Amino acid sequence: MSRLKLLLPLLLFVVLALVFWQVLKREGYDPQYLPSALIDRPVPAFELQALADAGTLLSNADLPSQPFLLNVWATWCISCRVEHPYLNKLARAGVPVVGLNYKDDRDKAVKWLDDLGNPYRFNLFDMDGRLGLDLGVYGAPETYLVDGDGVVRLKHVGVVNDEVWRDKLAPAYQRLQESSQ
Repeated sequence: MSRLKLLLPLLLFVVLALVFWQVLKREGYDPQYLPSALIDRPVPAFELQALADAGTLLSNADLPSQPFLLNVWATWCISCRVEHPYLNKLARAGVPVVGLNYKDDRDKAVKWLDDLGNPYRFNLFDMDGRLGLDLGVYGAPETYLVDGDGVVRLKHVGVVNDEVWRDKLAPAYQRLQESSQ
């Protein structure tokens, strides 16, 4: 009986480990998936300064009337630097990208864009993170696919690269383009 008491914790651990392993192996499980309450809802109402011009206020009315990417970025974000060349490539290919500079230093952000190129149609300056909070931002980079009516259709957490664009964002972007024509 005393041996059983000693083996019970080990047995319980093994059972829990097997259950956990099965969940991780389950087909379709994506450990990077972070749900968003905004899917199929409009971009939250905002009025923020433009990054490059503190005197210019931007709002939902300024969002493109065609499908676009809303990219949350910051100069303090190492992954954003990795992602930035690919965003430049998408912008050159005609994909509209709107930037949300998140909890950052304005001067550093403007210099970043001057040095690394500016893929954004315009940049919202979210110094206090209020719009980021309303969007449910966990950190940067995050990218939202928004339709021409300003409704969030997809959210990607992490770097946008060739694989993410090809497998996740581009198919949804193309469907939105086709349905808006």
